[in-house]
Amino acid sequence: MIEILKAVLYGIVEGITEWLPVSSTGHLILLDEFLSLNVSPDPVFRAEFGQMFEVVIQLGAILAVAVSFFKVLWPFGSSKSAVEKKSTWRLWLNICIASIPAAAVGIVLDKIIENATGKDIDGWIYNATVVASALIIYGVLFIVIERVRKDKTPVITSVHDIKPHHAILIGVFQMLAIIPGTSRSGSTILGSMMLGLSRGAAAEFSFFLAIPAMAGASLIKGLGFVSYVAESGADVSFTAIAVLIVASLTAFLVSMAAIKFLTDFVKKHSFAAFGYYRIALGAAVLLWFILN
Repeated sequence: MIEILKAVLYGIVEGITEWLPVSSTGHLILLDEFLSLNVSPDPVFRAEFGQMFEVVIQLGAILAVAVSFFKVLWPFGSSKSAVEKKSTWRLWLNICIASIPAAAVGIVLDKIIENATGKDIDGWIYNATVVASALIIYGVLFIVIERVRKDKTPVITSVHDIKPHHAILIGVFQMLAIIPGTSRSGSTILGSMMLGLSRGAAAEFSFFLAIPAMAGASLIKGLGFVSYVAESGADVSFTAIAVLIVASLTAFLVSMAAIKFLTDFVKKHSFAAFGYYRIALGAAVLLWFILN
């Protein structure tokens, strides 16, 4: 029961921080320090499960996007005109285009680095200093960009007006999210705003880009964990399965609320508040690991 309660907390943190530009990685690192999951007495299994768990629970968050924006994303709706259906297909094309840079780095470059050095990208850059630095740097960028854009009119106010050249550039910014602490949503929103998208359009397109990015990452981590279990013969406990299911379901429910909150928030407020929060969190992460 204790592990199930922990799973609920992990799902809450994932559901909130995955969509707000505050870095789910930074929050999960702190949460794991104070409240790590104990799904097996085997430390190797716990480590393998933990790496898979933190990615696969994102599937619940992805489902929340699909449900929240079903009418926008579904191109076969009978109520849509031919023009609207064509616009939806263009949106999906741009989502696919924007996903290319992150896929190239996350799959191809990651394997090249692992084969050459024995460690993947996470092995080289996943540490408290990188996470804290990324949190603070991106926090400052949010504040600066909001001040620069304060009196400027957005060039693009709808995701349907995004062009392929915008999409590939936004994808490059999403690619930067491979650096832990940057935040996938933070990277895409910053990039989108720098290209002239309104806050609303930037946030919405960031939601949509999460579908292929997070689904792909979950598939890779999930298959990796299955491979580990098959090769090692490790016993997957009922607790481990229950923790994964409960956390994913919680992430879905909380994500529904978080997506609605951010969608409503950006209509009246800037992202500067998230910038200050990121700076404070980055300082907290750095201080915690220095003292420990």
